[in-house]
Amino acid sequence: FCVSEGWSGDLSNGLFRIGDNAASLHGLQQRECGLLNLVRCYDQADRNHVLELFEQAATTSSSFCYSTTIVTLSGSKQPVFCVGESSGLEQRYSGALQGMFFFPRFQLETRSYFASRQ
Repeated sequence: FCVSEGWSGDLSNGLFRIGDNAASLHGLQQRECGLLNLVRCYDQADRNHVLELFEQAATTSSSFCYSTTIVTLSGSKQPVFCVGESSGLEQRYSGALQGMFFFPRFQLETRSYFASRQ
């Protein structure tokens, strides 16, 4: 029903390590990236909210989750769900994030398709 893959983030250098499937679905060439590169493909309406969740997790050990849509260059849309947690924030400029991505095995139809069906 879905593809799942773990990810981790190092708060001392700001780099995320994601798996091959997640990198491909996020439109990334490499498995290591910064947060802005990771969320660049997310639906524009959700991007700031997701960034705020990561910012909060980087300042206070916590758990979080979000769902959004990856919008590809071709215009197709892939839902993505993410759960994560942060830890080790006792010392400044340290700590880690870790979590899982879930990619359902379906794509959302584009708005233009819905408009043309009416």
